[in-house]
Amino acid sequence: MDQQNRMTGGDALVQSLIQHGVDTLFGIPGVQTYSLFDALHRNEEHIKVITPRHEQTTAYMALGYAKSTGRIGTFSVVPGPGILNAAAAICTAHGVSAPILGITGQVPSDFIGSGKGHLHELPDQLATMRSITKWAARIEHPGQVPEIMDDAFRQLQTGRPRPVVVEMPWDVFTASAPIPPAHPAAASPQIEPDPDLIAKAAALLKDARNPMIMVGSGAQHAAAEVQALAEQLQAPVVSWRGGRGIVADDHSLGFTCASGFKRWAETDAVIGIGSRLELLWFRWPRLGKHRALINIDIDPVQMTRLKPTVGLVGDSARTCRELLEKVRSLGIVHSSRQAEFSALKQQTHEEIAAITPHVQYLSAIREVLPRDGFFVEEVCQTGFTSFFGFPVYAPRTFVTAGHQGTLGFGFPTALGVKAGNPDKCVVSITGDGGFLFGLQDLITAVQHGINLVTVVFNNNAYGNVRRDQQRLFQGRVIGSELQNPDFIKLAESFGVAGYRVDTPAGLRSTLEKAFALDAPALIEVPLDRSTETSPWPFLMPTPNPA
Repeated sequence: MDQQNRMTGGDALVQSLIQHGVDTLFGIPGVQTYSLFDALHRNEEHIKVITPRHEQTTAYMALGYAKSTGRIGTFSVVPGPGILNAAAAICTAHGVSAPILGITGQVPSDFIGSGKGHLHELPDQLATMRSITKWAARIEHPGQVPEIMDDAFRQLQTGRPRPVVVEMPWDVFTASAPIPPAHPAAASPQIEPDPDLIAKAAALLKDARNPMIMVGSGAQHAAAEVQALAEQLQAPVVSWRGGRGIVADDHSLGFTCASGFKRWAETDAVIGIGSRLELLWFRWPRLGKHRALINIDIDPVQMTRLKPTVGLVGDSARTCRELLEKVRSLGIVHSSRQAEFSALKQQTHEEIAAITPHVQYLSAIREVLPRDGFFVEEVCQTGFTSFFGFPVYAPRTFVTAGHQGTLGFGFPTALGVKAGNPDKCVVSITGDGGFLFGLQDLITAVQHGINLVTVVFNNNAYGNVRRDQQRLFQGRVIGSELQNPDFIKLAESFGVAGYRVDTPAGLRSTLEKAFALDAPALIEVPLDRSTETSPWPFLMPTPNPA
């Protein structure tokens, strides 16, 4: 074979990343991956390397990059404690169906499975990764790189997007061998929706008078198709976390979970699109009414979880198009309900204003954040309120931890969102507890010019835990009250502009100033716990008394 094709494992892996279109890698080098990072250095015109200050942040940044851009996010850490530090973000990526690629090392080949205690050795790292990813594999020889990496990218682009991890032993990264030519494979063909089931679903909709559509992150790329189907049926499109922005909240058919619940009692058919349908099976009471369920999802396993009336396995955009064509062919059309739905949404808007001060602060952010700007939530009272209290106008612009509810997710993920969208405004909201999980990466923002604006809502507590302890355990509170640093001095010590505001108007004007800086900024909002109103009545609603 031509000697020009001879490469180290590290060089071959970097060439594969370039051939598959990777332009950014979030990573921290270590002894097992030195050869990989040296190859990255020699190819820095093709792949930008961003180095955070914690291994968990590498994967969170890849997650934020992937969810906001729709492209694959890539990270690299050392094996053992490195990949385990990244595991919380990998779990979150699995939960929110994010296509992220993890590259890690392994002990030298001769030591794998020996239990001798080589540096960073895990009992079975590959099995551990397979338990929290869609797919994981080991590259045991440099010559395997093209084939295994092609397979990794095929997994990332086929079916339900979820994380994959590739590991390479220490010695394979540095070993040199002839490398076969790469043949990047296209994604495997997606499952085509069954035309008979499309017809059956359309027939169900012919008898429905009050259909409702529920969307999740699996419909983010299908916004136009979802809206067209909704307009044909005059069906409210209810979003829950991952589905925010698929139909804009200022469209008459764009409903939050709070406004959607007001239509639940009358709903006689539900179309779930790219969603786990958590509202249906967990959060909303059944109200004793039978509802036909049409479930559209790329993941066949989803059809075994809720057992829909009609299960349509396929890509959400294509399946919506075909269902719409069938609906139209049957002459199913509903007259406009714009006036009715707009009035209902206005009523909901007035009711959620009682969730003080969180709705008011979210309104201030919305007034300043451009329509196509990105909002990254976090596990805090304002974050929970944002599920229904923050208007979202475009797909992918509301980034969430989904059902994992990962404390500490928000700030590092928002760094990845901003890295992937440097010309867009990005705001991260976080509580004081969650922010301290990753505050060291303020310096990452400074070093790499990631001009993120972070808003820290500080109630000196793990607020939800404290409220539950008071409610459930006769007021006994333990481990949920926090002593915090001076966040402004902390930000300034990193070279980050720091501000403190205590009113929505103050947040509005300070956000404008922070965005104009075009530099990393932190805004602290102190909160009085005694004045906070819980958002949970809108997240776990109960029927109104008859």
